[in-house]
Amino acid sequence: MLPEHFSMRSSHFIRLFFVSFFFAAFIFSDTGLKAQQPPSGIDRQQTFTARLMNLEAAASETFRYNASLHNGAAETRLYQLSADIPAGWLLAFKTDGSQVSSINLEAGRTQDITIEINASLNAEPGKFNIPVKAVSSSDTLTLNLEAVVKGSYKLELSTPTGRLSDEVTSGRNTQIHLVVRNAGTIPLKEITLSAQAPSKWEASFEPTKVTELEPGKTAEVIATLKVPDKTIAGDYQTTFSAKETNANADAVFRMTVKTSLLSGWIGILIILLAGALIYYLIRKYGRR
Repeated sequence: MLPEHFSMRSSHFIRLFFVSFFFAAFIFSDTGLKAQQPPSGIDRQQTFTARLMNLEAAASETFRYNASLHNGAAETRLYQLSADIPAGWLLAFKTDGSQVSSINLEAGRTQDITIEINASLNAEPGKFNIPVKAVSSSDTLTLNLEAVVKGSYKLELSTPTGRLSDEVTSGRNTQIHLVVRNAGTIPLKEITLSAQAPSKWEASFEPTKVTELEPGKTAEVIATLKVPDKTIAGDYQTTFSAKETNANADAVFRMTVKTSLLSGWIGILIILLAGALIYYLIRKYGRR
């Protein structure tokens, strides 16, 4: 029969052994479970998506798509970005405000990409399919975008003859006939007119604005310029402007200012009087 103190020591050793065994088993099993789990973000999937696949805008506006590229692989990958766009169109890929052509994406990371597309100004209205690709050494991801061109905004301002110069007499008003033309494919509304004239000159328009102008149509506007008295003779420029929310046009008009006939006769009279006074003084005091 074993001594009592030996039996107690054995029992204590057995309990300690089992506690250590179960603790070690728990630690190793938990470590093994963690080792089997992939790092955060790694799901073995590569995706290329966009919040909006279809956008509509005028040909003069920018089609801007917000896309996301995800690298679910276990290693870093370099993606080359490209797109198939119609002739004359422009495209740019941007990340964090900088233009890029490729992205080096770490494992499990997602990168936001802004795709900016500009149609040619003469693009016909309609829907255009634009395949965008992100190509790595192992994958080719395709994003099928759609750009719907609803037309173009374009405004022109000139005169009926195309002549942009005229003469005006100091102190008088002159009328200039202007032609506003919608050279785009979208109707224009609320076209306002203004003028940047020389100091103290005044400009007015009739009518003051064009309410609506269909594509290819024109509207006539009469601009009245008032030239202040005593304006020095010479050439002056006035810039006429026609503005709409989506389009604007300018026309630089050269005005040649001439003095009035009365002012000319007054000048001649002053010269004659000055000559007569000099002659009188010479005659009177020249003999002394």
